[in-house]
Amino acid sequence: MVKIDAIVLAAGYATRLYPLTENTPKPLLNIAGKPIIEHIIKKLEQINLINKIYVVTNDKFEQHFRKWLSNFNAEKPIEIINDRTKSNEGRLGALGDIHYTINLKNINSEIVVIAGDNIFEDSLADAVNFFKKRKSSVIVLHDVKDFELARNYGIVEVSSNIVVNFEEKPTSPKSTLASTGIYLFPKKTISLIKKYIAQGNNPDKTGSFIEWLHKRDVVYSYITDKGWYDIGSVEQLEKADKKYGKTAR
Repeated sequence: MVKIDAIVLAAGYATRLYPLTENTPKPLLNIAGKPIIEHIIKKLEQINLINKIYVVTNDKFEQHFRKWLSNFNAEKPIEIINDRTKSNEGRLGALGDIHYTINLKNINSEIVVIAGDNIFEDSLADAVNFFKKRKSSVIVLHDVKDFELARNYGIVEVSSNIVVNFEEKPTSPKSTLASTGIYLFPKKTISLIKKYIAQGNNPDKTGSFIEWLHKRDVVYSYITDKGWYDIGSVEQLEKADKKYGKTAR
């Protein structure tokens, strides 16, 4: 059985959450009594096919993650990757960090990519099974069911489960299907990630790559109706903490 490597994107500087994140990386903020990243890791550890988990961070927060990992009882191998950036202005971007990790660790396998500020109820097992059957890239979506709210997210249009359009924070959303920041890429997509970066395309958002990719290869959508929070504001952080705090009790 082909194994899957996981990349957790945790190299952002989360300036919108200052002062909370001035000296603490967003994925290490607590939800329901434990860091956001631990909720993500636990979901990944439930997937037998996961081979290794790479947590990509920056030079400013590398030691924060190393300290966290030294006190975390992981069931899967976890490696902290420092993308060497030192400021928000100099960041590589989400796709840049994926590309950096692939090259640094010579990854040539299927990969699952998860934004490190995600809280979600879905087990990921069904999404992985969906991915394995289709042998093509998959983006996990959540229907926010509100066009006004949809303006805050990467919004995807689909037809017969296939992505036909992706737009980052559209002023006039064409759907309410939001990217959850969870992507599954087959081995064949590795070369396309490298090609995308080599062509000088925008490395900041993974969604920009999906918009480029779906015109060159089939990208499937997996839509979950389970709870999902994108921790982009103090309000979302508090909402998620309240919701999952109740679940944990």
